[in-house]
Amino acid sequence: MNACNEATLADLSDWVGREELRSDRIDQRTAQALAATLDLDSDTLQEGCELPPLWHWVYFSPNARHSEIGVDGHPQRGGFLPPVNQPNRMWAGGRLNFEQPLRVGEAVTRVSRILRCERKSGRNGELLFVTVEHKISGERGVCVVEEQDIVYRQPAPAGAPLAGEATERRGEFRRLIHPDPVLLFRYSALTFNGHRIHYDKPYATGEEGYPGLVVQGPLAATLLLEAFRAARPNKRIRRFAFRAIGPLFDTADFAVCGQLTGPGSADLWTDCNRRSTMKAEVMFD
Repeated sequence: MNACNEATLADLSDWVGREELRSDRIDQRTAQALAATLDLDSDTLQEGCELPPLWHWVYFSPNARHSEIGVDGHPQRGGFLPPVNQPNRMWAGGRLNFEQPLRVGEAVTRVSRILRCERKSGRNGELLFVTVEHKISGERGVCVVEEQDIVYRQPAPAGAPLAGEATERRGEFRRLIHPDPVLLFRYSALTFNGHRIHYDKPYATGEEGYPGLVVQGPLAATLLLEAFRAARPNKRIRRFAFRAIGPLFDTADFAVCGQLTGPGSADLWTDCNRRSTMKAEVMFD
């Protein structure tokens, strides 16, 4: 490891323990817009109703000024997260405990803290992982405790095979998703995510070398959990953990699948032409 990388890692260690406090409101309009984006009935999301799990991701949106946005559409490096030099940044996975439901109309706060900054080796070079803890509280106390893994990496070489795992499982329940540009654009708009790989196909293919628009990791995770909720509507979700193992694009449909593994647990996964790109586990009662 060269001196530049050593200095970078030393600088990263100084970010561990850094905290950020943000406030928001679970407003009805945003919840109903997400329901419409997911092709669900929005009429049930009235004031005081429980917000479905993972839907908090469309709140606490970033608010960087336009002059602070980089060429890729992301806010420029720095701020709360460390200014890592690796060009590609992705949400690699997370673990969430749902202590009690958030409710539509509720005022909420989120305390974020950087837990870890770690260097690992990947197929295409060095990876830098930043793990952030979020504690989201409503008017009755802590509702969601989440750990989020963010990875910084170099772009994959042109022509490299797509990452993922082979899968032959069909699952007990299965729903086909058509990830058209409108779905990706609407989810990006709801999360105020300006990253151009999700809606600007000439940029995604010409500048970053992807075969098409990239499906957002949080969207894929939400679709997985919504497939479970549709199959088991009376279960209360207590814990959800997911890991991204490959990319999804708007060039092919994919399925969100699930299989019960016990009286209170299930495995979930995506299936794109027998290539799994995200794996998850849900605990419920």
